[in-house]
Amino acid sequence: MIRLLYVEDNDDNAFMLQMRFEMLEGYELHVAVNGKAGIEAARTVRPDLILMDIGLPDIDGLEVTRQLKADADTRTIPIIAVTAHAMMGDREKALATGCDEFDTKPVDFDRLLGKIEACLRLCQRSGR
Repeated sequence: MIRLLYVEDNDDNAFMLQMRFEMLEGYELHVAVNGKAGIEAARTVRPDLILMDIGLPDIDGLEVTRQLKADADTRTIPIIAVTAHAMMGDREKALATGCDEFDTKPVDFDRLLGKIEACLRLCQRSGR
């Protein structure tokens, strides 16, 4: 079972992804509603991959990513930024912060799933 953590403050976005992953076998989606809860969940759930919203109400997703990548217990968890921030330079900023991949909202589920699978394969090959 592949454990995913979605750090997302918008209930509709979280619900939509939960419904999509429930239709697939082999995935378990956990949701954290803000940055602080995301950091705690990353440490307790030990997800195989994190989907990170950037525009969170308490600690923005870039800072959450920095903290997770600075922590020896969570630094190897791949993170995909999933955000409505899609202006020039946003992808580069997310990757420079430590995100492994970047995707935009509204979510194209098939595209996102492809990125999740590619990140997980890459991590397997690199021994993360």
